[in-house]
Amino acid sequence: MKNFLIILLVTLYLIGCSSMELEPVSSAEGEAQKILAMNLTHEENLIEAKKLETPRKVSVVTLLLTNARDKEIKSKADLIESEEFASLVIVSGDGSSFRGSDQSIVEKSGMLDYNSEFQSFYLEGLKDLSSDSMSHKLHLTVQHNSKTKRNYNSANLCDKWGRCDDNLMKIKVISSTAANCDTNVCDYSETIELDLGDKLLKKSINSGMSIRYNYKNNSNKVEVSTAYLMGYLKVAN
Repeated sequence: MKNFLIILLVTLYLIGCSSMELEPVSSAEGEAQKILAMNLTHEENLIEAKKLETPRKVSVVTLLLTNARDKEIKSKADLIESEEFASLVIVSGDGSSFRGSDQSIVEKSGMLDYNSEFQSFYLEGLKDLSSDSMSHKLHLTVQHNSKTKRNYNSANLCDKWGRCDDNLMKIKVISSTAANCDTNVCDYSETIELDLGDKLLKKSINSGMSIRYNYKNNSNKVEVSTAYLMGYLKVAN
């Protein structure tokens, strides 16, 4: 009986401590929203946060306010950049096809002369003029100086936490060529096409897209930025 009472008291104490620890965190988001609703400057928001009752809540609310400020700054920058991307979209004369601008990146891993990589992609859209329905493709070309070609076989759409194990998608290899071969390596160029639905693109417009392309025992990612998607979809709709 004595042991039971001790266990009960310890349990109640731990529950009480847990409640005291979690309470400020659970209400911090509400406090941050109240402060943001006041339409103050960021500096004034932080002054309001310092008036809260506990140091822990001040710390958490300050972090939430700073994150909200950073998100707002990024959103404004994306909006400005998207205007440039929109101006680069090529539209067919009858308004049935759209081609976004080319986006390129060069990567090199290791100290060796080979294993350098050049990626170039663009979005392409087709509109059914009879129904106004849209379909899209992501065209990717990977040029790499390697010992063997990669033989890409699939792709995965990554989530906002960077996990790419689900959402497997089929790809279509358009071409795969080799040139300038010597005893060790060749210059390979592999072009891949990936179908993307209109709903998926519009769902990703505020976050961008990260897509992992898979080949034997390895993969590489392609990042389609928020600004690029926003600009492309302003025209391709």
